[in-house]
Amino acid sequence: MTTTVPKVFAFHEFLGVAEAVADHVVYAQNSALNRSLKEKKSSSTSLNSSAASRDSSSSGSKKAKKEKEARFKIALSGGSLIHVLHEGLLKREDVQWGKWDIYFADERLVPFDSPESNYGLAKREILDQIDTEKYGSPRVFHIDEQLIGDPQECAENYEKVLIKGFAGRDSVKLPMFDLFLLGCAPDGHIASLFPNFQENLREKLAWVVPVENAPSGPSNRISLTIPVICHSHRVTFVVEGATKAPVIKTIMERPEKGLPSSIVNEGAAGRVSWFVDDEALRDVFVTKKKYKFHVDGDE
Repeated sequence: MTTTVPKVFAFHEFLGVAEAVADHVVYAQNSALNRSLKEKKSSSTSLNSSAASRDSSSSGSKKAKKEKEARFKIALSGGSLIHVLHEGLLKREDVQWGKWDIYFADERLVPFDSPESNYGLAKREILDQIDTEKYGSPRVFHIDEQLIGDPQECAENYEKVLIKGFAGRDSVKLPMFDLFLLGCAPDGHIASLFPNFQENLREKLAWVVPVENAPSGPSNRISLTIPVICHSHRVTFVVEGATKAPVIKTIMERPEKGLPSSIVNEGAAGRVSWFVDDEALRDVFVTKKKYKFHVDGDE
């Protein structure tokens, strides 16, 4: 594995991470919705060269339809990332929740009312607190709670959910998320892809894999795979706390160790960002960048 250096944005404290991540998410949202509208406009123009002759009423109607169809597809992992999003996103006025399609990077196979459930946590901390009358309701795609007793069946079912959401009538090799948000645990696992589970890390074809006998937390899980993560328009890691410093040091300084995050840094090179507080970067040799909040510009 070659050394691939991602963008690393450093912050003094948790609040700085939360505000910057929220800004980054909204920028990804706006970019995705604008890109979607441009693609639809281009497709419409190529398929029907006579569209320009239609009356203004019809044109306005179709424009409204295009805007309605534009969606922001995002994948979330659980844990502390959800707390970061809670702190940063809910107070913003520019989150177009009604245009979001939310999927989960992984899920612990526990009931949704369990504190270990990624969907359950996201529901309590974010989804239930959205002013849906003002901002609309996101479409949320979670696992089938009735299948939590069978990791293989649950993984296959969730893959079908992704296929329906991304492939439609077409055959696509991999889904393409507009933004894939991940944390990183002290043991180096991301989503539910653990360092010592080499078969899962080498998976090339499946979009979702079952995970059994996980070394920490609930033992049975499902997880989206490395190829799916790396195929995203943007991949963003959010990590904070001194307990993460040793693993961050390994990820940034020893990519040849092949930790899941290092594999993603390489596989999605040029599209990976890390938002990390100073505690997690303690004694880590890496070039830090100052995050520039967006107006209409880029990072």
